[in-house]
Amino acid sequence: MEKTIHQGRNIKRFREMLGIKQEKLALELGDDWNQRKISLLEQKEVIESELLEQVAKVLKVPVEAIKSFDEEAAIHNIQNNYDSAVVNAGPTINYKCTFNPLDKWAEEITENRKLYERLLQAEKEKMELLQQLLDKHK
Repeated sequence: MEKTIHQGRNIKRFREMLGIKQEKLALELGDDWNQRKISLLEQKEVIESELLEQVAKVLKVPVEAIKSFDEEAAIHNIQNNYDSAVVNAGPTINYKCTFNPLDKWAEEITENRKLYERLLQAEKEKMELLQQLLDKHK
């Protein structure tokens, strides 16, 4: 038994998810639309293809999304993915950051500065040794 998708209800769901009022949708659809017509549209199980395309364009969603969105299937899918994510995640998940990234960055800068100073000191010592060797050979 194939389940029928209520296209009007899907339009309402997408409209509400996008935070669009019926009046705004009516305004976007044109002069012959009003809030009452949108309400009636959202009650229709099947909507004509041309009108469905027009509404989808205004809502900026694919026509196929309105035609095929099944709330029960979506909830089932989300629930199953959440349940398996919790099972597979195990007890070691830590969602709270335990350090300040800026502090870590500052530590790295300090370490880089120390390394640079050590490299500079090694170069100075090398130059002094070379100078001593040159002085000996003169």
